[in-house]
Amino acid sequence: MIASVDQTHDPALQSWVESANHPATDFPIQNLPFGHFRRADDMDWRIGVAIGDQVLDLRRARLLETHDMNRLMRLLPDVRQAMRLAISQGLRRGSAQEAVFREAPVPQVKVRMGLPCEIGDYTDFYTGIHHATTVGKLFRPDNPLPAPRDRSWDRAHDWTTSSSSGWSSAGPIPKGSRSASRTPRTTSSAPCC
Repeated sequence: MIASVDQTHDPALQSWVESANHPATDFPIQNLPFGHFRRADDMDWRIGVAIGDQVLDLRRARLLETHDMNRLMRLLPDVRQAMRLAISQGLRRGSAQEAVFREAPVPQVKVRMGLPCEIGDYTDFYTGIHHATTVGKLFRPDNPLPAPRDRSWDRAHDWTTSSSSGWSSAGPIPKGSRSASRTPRTTSSAPCC
């Protein structure tokens, strides 16, 4: 599903969370990524949205009762878009919900980010020959097509590494599995550069 651009992406929007208005922020009000976190003083996992240098606790903002990101991701697109709109409206300067929302932000430096959702199986895969060719262009611009021996591989691989992580994972992003013999039994992984 391709997300549509709507009023929540308006470049003129400003937030009462001042750090979200800084030009160098990764999390302005137009960029509201969901994440799974817990406070340093609380062992309960929660769902939040990054905004400036804060995480908006959606439970404290009275927008969501669950801590289960998989449940949130299973909602119909129009329900998720309505939630994004409610979050955006509550974070805007002059918002009628500002008093309730002001109780919900937690400084990002005071939270521990977790894996955003439960991964049931495959996380790293090619979706088809076009995807494989696009990736091939990154590594072999002169010959981006997969080698004939690789075209018969399963398209999804659940081997030794995954690129799924939280916003601020402590470790490097893996480069993925490497296999000299092209069999899952002899794979190795390497950290990113």
